[in-house]
Amino acid sequence: MAAPAYRVVSVGELQDIAHRQGTHLRPVRHHLGISAFGANAWTAAEAGDRLVPEHEEDEGKEELYAVLRGRARFEVDGATVDAPEGTLLFLRPQASRTAFAEEAGTTVLAVGGTVGQPYEVSGWELWSEFQPLYEAGEYEALIDRARETVVASGYPAPLYNLACCEALAGRTEDALGHLRAALDRQPSLRELATRDSDLDPLRDDPAFQELVGG
Repeated sequence: MAAPAYRVVSVGELQDIAHRQGTHLRPVRHHLGISAFGANAWTAAEAGDRLVPEHEEDEGKEELYAVLRGRARFEVDGATVDAPEGTLLFLRPQASRTAFAEEAGTTVLAVGGTVGQPYEVSGWELWSEFQPLYEAGEYEALIDRARETVVASGYPAPLYNLACCEALAGRTEDALGHLRAALDRQPSLRELATRDSDLDPLRDDPAFQELVGG
């Protein structure tokens, strides 16, 4: 059966995922099954709430923010940008960025991609709800909670992160299996694996050395 020609969803219907720095992510790309570009929404319940976490994008990654509702205040490399409803803000790579809600219920759509490269579906947004357990060092609890969801998704970034937690928890065979699956789906993660301290418990294992190439 052919996939439907279109899908319709309200931002409010999407899962509300507590993300870094008190922000709230709505996984647009994952929910709609978009594979050509990254797209997520950010929402703030109250005025003054941080809307978009402070971050920089990697070299070559461009972002467009569209204010769908309310009013946002963006801070970009020390400059302040007032962004009422309907504003489009384009950001070049490696600029420091964050945003705050100036009105309750402010909603922003972020769309991004890497210049000159096809989009890689990593599925990083799926991991957001498990990140607090990782930051708290509760690796066993995270594995028990995340494993089924992450494995079923097949996304490389969550599989990689799950492998890191399994390595830290001493689950070597599980870690190697999920790391292998992540690298098969996104070979560019191999470079990260060569220097990621979370994987240090695996470094002397011949299977790990074969996976990362050294």
